[in-house]
Amino acid sequence: MANIIGSPERYIQGREVLGELCKHIQNIGKLPFILVSASGKERVENIIVKSAEEYNTKLVFEVFGGECSRNEINRLVKVYKESGCDMVVGIGGGKIHDTAKALAFYAESPVVIVPTIAGTDAPCSALSVIYTDDGAFEEYLFLPRNPNMVLVDTQIISCAPARLLVSGMGDALATYFEARACMQSDSPNFIGGYHTVTSMAIARLCYDTLLSDGVKALVSAQAKVCTKALENIVEANTYLSGIGFESCGIAAAHAIHNGLTAIHETHQCYHGEKVAFGTLTQLVLENASTEEFEEVINFCLEVGLPVTLGDLGIHEIKTNELMEVAKLACGPNDTMGNMPFSLTPEMVCDAIIATDKLGHYYKAKHL
Repeated sequence: MANIIGSPERYIQGREVLGELCKHIQNIGKLPFILVSASGKERVENIIVKSAEEYNTKLVFEVFGGECSRNEINRLVKVYKESGCDMVVGIGGGKIHDTAKALAFYAESPVVIVPTIAGTDAPCSALSVIYTDDGAFEEYLFLPRNPNMVLVDTQIISCAPARLLVSGMGDALATYFEARACMQSDSPNFIGGYHTVTSMAIARLCYDTLLSDGVKALVSAQAKVCTKALENIVEANTYLSGIGFESCGIAAAHAIHNGLTAIHETHQCYHGEKVAFGTLTQLVLENASTEEFEEVINFCLEVGLPVTLGDLGIHEIKTNELMEVAKLACGPNDTMGNMPFSLTPEMVCDAIIATDKLGHYYKAKHL
């Protein structure tokens, strides 16, 4: 099997680039089908309409139903085919991105992804995470190609809630550690091959950028200003993490996230927040050095990522529920098997509980 790295055809990032959307899509399509939330439409419609007038582009807006589920994708495919559009544009957060990519795949259409938050690494990947209508993880949908374009307006992202940027850091935090695990186990990546020297370097750069600029970017987001540190973290959350996870692979951290979605209390948390706890649990499973574990958990505490089950909304620890989480994480359709050693649900359950206890310990030291 070959070594393969995947990426979007073009990545554009900068202040106020959303106002250039219709300029940049000219070579992709002429009639965009814009998938956006109702609140997102209110924020971006005027900006896009102004761009459309300049380039004589007709726009079709469709409001996202709220979940990247089979039912929502099927609904959108029907609406898209009736619209006469020739490209999909997904504007918003991770679930809109994944839905837009899946829609484009089934409708045999090009797709442009426009994040309004830097909350996940979904924009750049050839992957959609499919959930049930109730928000529980169902499956990964592997796509034959990455988005045609990813356009990131950092002015808009700087004005989004800071918690969303932090969630993106939580998702990006897993990139290097899962890439390392896949390298050690010689596990394939998401695009039918193995990691490259470049993809591993990107995964490591993602982690190093979080450590160097994460706190500064958080402060910028809280002040709703666009600084160089924020620009760097947006790139880490969106591009470095997206290329890193897809071209290197994922392991325990995301599998544990997927298991946690089965507990209703965690639905109040964002994807990256659960992934951050999963990353800490992966380090416990690996018995990582004290120095490495402390570096990661102290970063989580500095930026406000969850380090205990209570932080995820699970205030009463029920071993039977955590065993269900562990069983789901170790399921045949998930990525726990990419770890470089064999794991059982019992071992994963114990590691989750141990991570919670360590989280309380380091929280007390951090005060």
